[in-house]
Amino acid sequence: MSYKIEKRDMGYLIFTITRSEKRNAINFDVMEGLAEAIKRSLHPDIKALVITGEHDRAFCSGGDLSVFHSLRTKEEAYGMLSKMANILYSLLTLPIPTVALINGTAVGGGCELAAACDYRLAREGILAGFIQGKQAITTGWGGGSILAEKLPVASAMKLLMEAELQSASYLKEIGFINSLYTDQSLQACEIYLGQMISKDVNVLKSYKRIWIRKWEETKLRERIEEEVRNCAILWESDTHHEYVNAFLRKNNE
Repeated sequence: MSYKIEKRDMGYLIFTITRSEKRNAINFDVMEGLAEAIKRSLHPDIKALVITGEHDRAFCSGGDLSVFHSLRTKEEAYGMLSKMANILYSLLTLPIPTVALINGTAVGGGCELAAACDYRLAREGILAGFIQGKQAITTGWGGGSILAEKLPVASAMKLLMEAELQSASYLKEIGFINSLYTDQSLQACEIYLGQMISKDVNVLKSYKRIWIRKWEETKLRERIEEEVRNCAILWESDTHHEYVNAFLRKNNE
Protein backbone atom coordinates (compact mmCIF):
# COMPACT_ATOMS: atom_id res chain seq x y z
CA MET A 1 0.00 0.00 0.00
CA SER A 2 1.18 3.51 -0.83
CA TYR A 3 -0.06 5.15 2.37
CA LYS A 4 -1.03 4.61 5.98
CA ILE A 5 -3.69 6.24 8.14
CA GLU A 6 -3.31 6.33 11.91
CA LYS A 7 -5.31 7.81 14.76
CA ARG A 8 -3.13 9.38 17.45
CA ASP A 9 -3.91 9.59 21.15
CA MET A 10 -4.32 13.37 21.05
CA GLY A 11 -7.36 12.92 18.83
CA TYR A 12 -6.01 13.68 15.37
CA LEU A 13 -5.59 11.53 12.28
CA ILE A 14 -2.27 11.33 10.43
CA PHE A 15 -2.02 10.37 6.77
CA THR A 16 1.44 9.35 5.57
CA ILE A 17 2.46 8.81 1.95
CA THR A 18 4.69 5.71 2.10
CA ARG A 19 6.44 5.91 -1.26
CA SER A 20 9.83 7.19 -0.13
CA GLU A 21 11.52 5.34 -3.03
CA LYS A 22 9.48 7.61 -5.34
CA ARG A 23 10.02 10.71 -3.20
CA ASN A 24 6.44 10.21 -1.98
CA ALA A 25 4.99 11.00 -5.41
CA ILE A 26 1.23 10.75 -5.76
CA ASN A 27 -0.27 7.90 -7.76
CA PHE A 28 -3.88 6.74 -7.97
CA ASP A 29 -3.49 4.65 -4.82
CA VAL A 30 -2.37 7.70 -2.83
CA MET A 31 -5.36 9.61 -4.21
CA GLU A 32 -7.70 6.91 -2.90
CA GLY A 33 -5.90 6.99 0.44
CA LEU A 34 -6.31 10.75 0.76
CA ALA A 35 -10.01 10.45 0.00
CA GLU A 36 -10.30 7.74 2.67
CA ALA A 37 -8.41 9.85 5.24
CA ILE A 38 -10.71 12.80 4.57
CA LYS A 39 -13.73 10.54 5.00
CA ARG A 40 -12.41 9.14 8.30
CA SER A 41 -11.69 12.68 9.52
CA LEU A 42 -15.41 13.37 9.54
CA HIS A 43 -15.79 11.03 12.52
CA PRO A 44 -16.91 13.11 15.53
CA ASP A 45 -13.92 12.14 17.70
CA ILE A 46 -11.31 13.40 15.18
CA LYS A 47 -10.20 16.99 15.80
CA ALA A 48 -7.53 17.46 13.11
CA LEU A 49 -5.96 15.82 10.07
CA VAL A 50 -2.19 15.83 9.52
CA ILE A 51 -0.61 14.94 6.17
CA THR A 52 3.06 14.03 5.80
CA GLY A 53 5.53 11.88 3.85
CA GLU A 54 7.58 8.84 4.76
CA HIS A 55 11.15 9.47 6.04
CA ASP A 56 12.69 12.93 5.63
CA ARG A 57 13.86 13.12 2.03
CA ALA A 58 10.56 14.35 0.62
CA PHE A 59 7.17 15.45 1.85
CA CYS A 60 5.68 14.92 -1.61
CA SER A 61 7.17 15.35 -5.08
CA GLY A 62 3.82 15.86 -6.78
CA GLY A 63 2.26 13.59 -9.37
CA ASP A 64 4.18 10.43 -10.29
CA LEU A 65 5.21 11.09 -13.89
CA SER A 66 6.14 7.44 -14.39
CA VAL A 67 2.45 6.65 -13.79
CA PHE A 68 0.86 9.63 -15.50
CA HIS A 69 3.11 9.66 -18.61
CA SER A 70 0.51 7.55 -20.41
CA LEU A 71 -1.95 10.46 -20.28
CA ARG A 72 -1.46 12.09 -23.64
CA THR A 73 -4.59 14.05 -24.55
CA LYS A 74 -6.32 16.84 -22.67
CA GLU A 75 -9.29 14.53 -22.08
CA GLU A 76 -7.09 11.86 -20.49
CA ALA A 77 -5.25 14.44 -18.39
CA TYR A 78 -8.49 16.06 -17.30
CA GLY A 79 -9.73 12.82 -15.72
CA MET A 80 -6.69 12.58 -13.44
CA LEU A 81 -6.45 16.32 -12.73
CA SER A 82 -10.12 16.73 -11.84
CA LYS A 83 -10.03 13.66 -9.58
CA MET A 84 -7.19 15.10 -7.51
CA ALA A 85 -8.68 18.62 -7.59
CA ASN A 86 -11.89 17.25 -6.09
CA ILE A 87 -9.88 15.56 -3.34
CA LEU A 88 -7.95 18.75 -2.56
CA TYR A 89 -11.15 20.81 -2.45
CA SER A 90 -12.58 18.27 0.01
CA LEU A 91 -9.39 18.63 2.06
CA LEU A 92 -9.56 22.43 1.90
CA THR A 93 -13.18 22.45 3.09
CA LEU A 94 -12.82 19.70 5.70
CA PRO A 95 -14.64 21.06 8.77
CA ILE A 96 -11.68 20.48 11.13
CA PRO A 97 -8.12 21.92 11.12
CA THR A 98 -5.65 20.37 8.68
CA VAL A 99 -1.85 20.43 8.76
CA ALA A 100 0.77 19.74 6.09
CA LEU A 101 3.77 18.42 8.01
CA ILE A 102 6.47 19.18 5.45
CA ASN A 103 9.29 16.92 6.59
CA GLY A 104 11.21 17.07 3.29
CA THR A 105 11.17 18.60 -0.17
CA ALA A 106 7.76 19.59 -1.54
CA VAL A 107 7.61 19.93 -5.30
CA GLY A 108 4.85 20.78 -7.78
CA GLY A 109 1.70 18.95 -6.77
CA GLY A 110 3.25 18.42 -3.35
CA CYS A 111 2.97 22.17 -2.83
CA GLU A 112 -0.62 22.06 -4.05
CA LEU A 113 -1.36 19.40 -1.44
CA ALA A 114 0.29 21.54 1.24
CA ALA A 115 -1.57 24.67 0.10
CA ALA A 116 -4.90 22.90 0.57
CA CYS A 117 -4.14 22.42 4.29
CA ASP A 118 -4.93 25.11 6.84
CA TYR A 119 -1.42 25.13 8.29
CA ARG A 120 2.02 24.26 6.92
CA LEU A 121 4.80 23.21 9.30
CA ALA A 122 8.20 22.63 7.71
CA ARG A 123 11.53 21.25 8.80
CA GLU A 124 14.26 23.90 8.64
CA GLY A 125 16.39 23.58 5.53
CA ILE A 126 13.80 21.97 3.24
CA LEU A 127 13.08 23.34 -0.24
CA ALA A 128 9.67 23.69 -1.80
CA GLY A 129 8.26 25.15 -4.98
CA PHE A 130 5.45 25.24 -7.51
CA ILE A 131 7.73 24.12 -10.36
CA GLN A 132 4.96 23.21 -12.81
CA GLY A 133 5.92 26.09 -15.10
CA LYS A 134 9.19 24.33 -15.88
CA GLN A 135 7.13 21.37 -17.10
CA ALA A 136 5.21 23.61 -19.54
CA ILE A 137 2.02 23.25 -17.51
CA THR A 138 0.34 25.11 -14.67
CA THR A 139 -0.91 23.92 -11.31
CA GLY A 140 -3.62 21.43 -12.27
CA TRP A 141 -5.10 20.27 -8.97
CA GLY A 142 -6.42 23.67 -7.91
CA GLY A 143 -3.27 24.75 -6.10
CA GLY A 144 -2.97 28.06 -7.91
CA SER A 145 -6.51 29.11 -7.04
CA ILE A 146 -6.05 27.96 -3.46
CA LEU A 147 -2.75 29.83 -3.16
CA ALA A 148 -4.50 32.98 -4.36
CA GLU A 149 -6.77 32.68 -1.31
CA LYS A 150 -3.93 32.33 1.16
CA LEU A 151 -1.13 34.69 0.07
CA PRO A 152 -0.92 38.31 -1.09
CA VAL A 153 -1.23 38.66 -4.87
CA ALA A 154 2.42 39.48 -5.64
CA SER A 155 3.79 36.68 -3.44
CA ALA A 156 1.48 34.05 -4.93
CA MET A 157 2.09 35.13 -8.52
CA LYS A 158 5.86 35.18 -8.01
CA LEU A 159 5.89 31.62 -6.65
CA LEU A 160 3.78 30.33 -9.52
CA MET A 161 5.34 32.26 -12.39
CA GLU A 162 9.00 31.84 -11.43
CA ALA A 163 8.47 28.09 -10.87
CA GLU A 164 11.59 27.79 -8.70
CA LEU A 165 12.38 25.91 -5.51
CA GLN A 166 12.45 28.24 -2.53
CA SER A 167 13.99 27.97 0.94
CA ALA A 168 11.85 27.25 3.96
CA SER A 169 12.89 30.55 5.54
CA TYR A 170 11.72 32.53 2.48
CA LEU A 171 8.42 30.62 2.38
CA LYS A 172 7.86 31.43 6.03
CA GLU A 173 8.69 35.08 5.42
CA ILE A 174 5.96 35.39 2.76
CA GLY A 175 3.44 33.40 4.79
CA PHE A 176 3.25 30.09 2.91
CA ILE A 177 4.88 28.22 5.80
CA ASN A 178 3.43 28.98 9.22
CA SER A 179 6.12 27.48 11.45
CA LEU A 180 9.58 25.92 11.18
CA TYR A 181 10.90 23.13 13.37
CA THR A 182 14.21 21.37 13.94
CA ASP A 183 13.28 18.46 16.19
CA GLN A 184 11.14 15.38 15.58
CA SER A 185 8.36 16.07 13.07
CA LEU A 186 5.51 14.54 15.02
CA GLN A 187 6.59 16.15 18.27
CA ALA A 188 6.74 19.56 16.60
CA CYS A 189 3.32 19.01 15.06
CA GLU A 190 1.74 18.02 18.37
CA ILE A 191 3.20 21.07 20.09
CA TYR A 192 1.79 23.28 17.33
CA LEU A 193 -1.64 21.64 17.49
CA GLY A 194 -1.79 21.18 21.27
CA GLN A 195 -3.70 24.27 22.36
CA MET A 196 -5.97 24.10 19.35
CA ILE A 197 -7.19 20.55 19.64
CA SER A 198 -7.65 20.83 23.39
CA LYS A 199 -10.78 22.82 22.53
CA ASP A 200 -14.21 21.34 21.86
CA VAL A 201 -14.41 20.07 18.29
CA ASN A 202 -17.61 22.06 17.67
CA VAL A 203 -15.73 25.27 18.39
CA LEU A 204 -13.10 24.30 15.82
CA LYS A 205 -15.76 23.43 13.27
CA SER A 206 -17.63 26.69 13.84
CA TYR A 207 -14.52 28.74 13.18
CA LYS A 208 -13.53 26.66 10.13
CA ARG A 209 -16.98 27.28 8.71
CA ILE A 210 -16.19 31.01 8.45
CA TRP A 211 -13.60 30.29 5.75
CA ILE A 212 -15.57 27.53 4.06
CA ARG A 213 -18.50 29.91 3.69
CA LYS A 214 -16.22 32.56 2.19
CA TRP A 215 -14.83 30.09 -0.37
CA GLU A 216 -18.32 28.97 -1.30
CA GLU A 217 -19.53 32.54 -1.79
CA THR A 218 -16.53 33.50 -3.94
CA LYS A 219 -17.07 30.39 -6.11
CA LEU A 220 -13.64 28.90 -5.44
CA ARG A 221 -14.79 25.49 -6.68
CA GLU A 222 -15.67 26.96 -10.08
CA ARG A 223 -12.32 28.78 -10.26
CA ILE A 224 -10.51 25.54 -9.51
CA GLU A 225 -12.44 23.82 -12.28
CA GLU A 226 -11.27 26.46 -14.76
CA GLU A 227 -7.68 25.97 -13.55
CA VAL A 228 -7.98 22.21 -14.09
CA ARG A 229 -9.28 22.66 -17.65
CA ASN A 230 -6.51 25.12 -18.52
CA CYS A 231 -3.86 22.71 -17.23
CA ALA A 232 -5.39 19.84 -19.22
CA ILE A 233 -5.00 21.87 -22.42
CA LEU A 234 -1.33 22.58 -21.66
CA TRP A 235 -0.76 18.92 -20.68
CA GLU A 236 -1.52 17.89 -24.28
CA SER A 237 1.26 20.09 -25.69
CA ASP A 238 4.38 18.64 -27.28
CA THR A 239 6.51 20.79 -24.97
CA HIS A 240 5.08 19.14 -21.88
CA HIS A 241 5.43 15.63 -23.28
CA GLU A 242 9.04 16.34 -24.25
CA TYR A 243 9.73 17.41 -20.67
CA VAL A 244 8.16 14.24 -19.25
CA ASN A 245 10.11 12.02 -21.67
CA ALA A 246 13.39 13.75 -20.78
CA PHE A 247 12.61 13.43 -17.06
CA LEU A 248 11.89 9.71 -17.34
CA ARG A 249 15.02 9.09 -19.44
CA LYS A 250 17.17 10.87 -16.84
CA ASN A 251 15.62 8.86 -14.00
CA ASN A 252 16.25 5.59 -15.87
CA GLU A 253 19.92 6.28 -16.55
